[in-house]
Amino acid sequence: MIDPDREVAELRAYLGDAYDEGKLQRHQAEIEEELARTGDEQRFYRTSEAYLYDLTAFATWGVKQPYLDTITELVAEGARLLDVGCGIGSDGLALIEAGYAVTFADFDNPSTRYLRWRLEHRGLAAAIVDLDEQPLPAGQDLAYAFDVIEHVDEPTDLLDRMEASATTVVVNLLEPAAGDPSHHRDLPIPDLVARAARHRVRAYAVHHGRSHLVAYDSAPAGALTRLRSRARVRA
Repeated sequence: MIDPDREVAELRAYLGDAYDEGKLQRHQAEIEEELARTGDEQRFYRTSEAYLYDLTAFATWGVKQPYLDTITELVAEGARLLDVGCGIGSDGLALIEAGYAVTFADFDNPSTRYLRWRLEHRGLAAAIVDLDEQPLPAGQDLAYAFDVIEHVDEPTDLLDRMEASATTVVVNLLEPAAGDPSHHRDLPIPDLVARAARHRVRAYAVHHGRSHLVAYDSAPAGALTRLRSRARVRA
């Protein structure tokens, strides 16, 4: 779904003469250096230029393709999707071009400003919700957050808001590993998976050895469904 060459070409076109191939190659170091210079994590998320390179590099690796496949297996074309913590929007752009109606949500920052350019560049239209100004919009068929939960202080609060916004929630929960960025949180993954299993679990898998992808219905489940969900995640 995501074309690596197109990802890089768009960033190069957007930045023009300011584009630096070296920053793309050393994107994680650029993130750490910018975070140290900023000195405040919340301000970093709202001002980071290094994320343009970091998120572009990540999109070129194709690691989120299994996550996108899960979405397209769960809901048909035309479904209303909410991309929470969208960043530069690579996932949502691919889903729009696959026939889905995507709303993006993130803080206003250089990444979402680049996303606005990408939408115009591709001749696409989609709403971008500023999370500093607006709540997550209700009435969505599916809300997803990929490689987002490990960045937030209160993961259950974010899941509560996603559940209030959409019929189905899809998230990945990343186990820590050596070399992870310093601003990644260690997640209580067993607790979060058990929380999902109190609903009807639609899909559960571990990708890339440490990324727990779970999809579940936001509505509360009955006792039998909860038993089946717990059995599914244990299996």
